[in-house]
Amino acid sequence: MKRLENKVAIVTGGARDLGRAVSVKLASEGAKVVVNYFDNEDDAKVTRDMIKEAGSECIIVQGDMTKAADVKRIVDESVKAFGNDIHVLVNVVGGIVGRKKITEQDEAWYNFLMDVNMKSCWLCTREVVPHMPKGSSIINFSSLAARDGGGPGASMYATAKGAVAVFTRSMAKELGPDGIRVNALAPGTIATSFHDRFNTPENRERMKGIYPLRREGDAGDVADLVCFLACDESDYITGTNIDINGGIFFS
Repeated sequence: MKRLENKVAIVTGGARDLGRAVSVKLASEGAKVVVNYFDNEDDAKVTRDMIKEAGSECIIVQGDMTKAADVKRIVDESVKAFGNDIHVLVNVVGGIVGRKKITEQDEAWYNFLMDVNMKSCWLCTREVVPHMPKGSSIINFSSLAARDGGGPGASMYATAKGAVAVFTRSMAKELGPDGIRVNALAPGTIATSFHDRFNTPENRERMKGIYPLRREGDAGDVADLVCFLACDESDYITGTNIDINGGIFFS
């Protein structure tokens, strides 16, 4: 028996990079996966094909996870395809978007960073929880930036991810009596297109020499941890923000 046999998982931002690795990993353990994507249907189709190759079922659903109507539609499509129960929610959606000093930031910048990182997590949790039976699991994506304040120009990203970490603890307390566990990851540098866009090759090489493990993480490292938190092996773990950063920062 696979560890997530007959379970249903929604992965927001599940079409590429970390979201794709998570979606395929959950599918490899038997989960039926709802892959949300924002604007790249081709990426989502590739992920769907990979899930089918892993021997599981998948639907892909476009949606902006900062919009309540889109979030509701994701859940409605999951119910239509796989039934009323949703056992796993992975809130991957988020991002640094860009780098700005405090004097360069305006209200639109603040609102966008908070919306894409925190509001998306809140909306999805609010919509999915009524469908979660006892034993379900929510996994949120915080960041190393929430631990150390982030790099230059990333203050609002770090702040929003810090809010995700606190929200995780709050939901663990609120939903624990219903048998729903809520945890978060705080990834460091993971080799994805995120760091291709918002980091420099020189800085990434420099940082490798600082990490105790002397390497960046890869998407599979993160997907394995998500899968563990989704499965029964972690059924006494809730309210945590787990560092996965090669030892660069200890909480």
